[in-house]
Amino acid sequence: MTRHVALLRGVNVNGITIRSADLKALFEKALGLANVRTVLASGNVLFDDSGAAATLKRRIEVALRERFGYDAWIVLQTQAQLAAVAAAWPFERIDEERHPYVVFSSDAKALDELTGLAGKPDPAIERLQAGKGVLYWQCPRGSSTDTPVAKLLAKQKYKASTTTRNLRTIEKLIAD
Repeated sequence: MTRHVALLRGVNVNGITIRSADLKALFEKALGLANVRTVLASGNVLFDDSGAAATLKRRIEVALRERFGYDAWIVLQTQAQLAAVAAAWPFERIDEERHPYVVFSSDAKALDELTGLAGKPDPAIERLQAGKGVLYWQCPRGSSTDTPVAKLLAKQKYKASTTTRNLRTIEKLIAD
């Protein structure tokens, strides 16, 4: 069995409200996944399964769409992959002025495109660095929706393939 983490995009924002108990029930009962645990109310689900990642991703997205009636997209990682992402954080881990974010994607081309479009962000505003299958991003507290990189991430074309998590959330997910 592998410990997986499903990172749901757009849960409990923009009118898509899913209670953690309902999400957990879907993963346990409808999908038959083991050792299910939700973390925070932002669409993070830990579970054990031995199935192929691509098959799991499709099954989960279909089940979310059918049960909750929204265009569901997830990024599926193993807990070990998340631990490697956290360990590779390239900026200061504690920064009282900036939020530490990781941008995940189910499409490596989207990350490459975002990196190219962002160019070299002004480090006085935000920092962006490519990692293994992710983008590491720091932005000023209170500005996670209005910096140049934030505006790129919000584009409709990336909705189906990217999701962002705070580094502290990732650390909670790997501590399970």
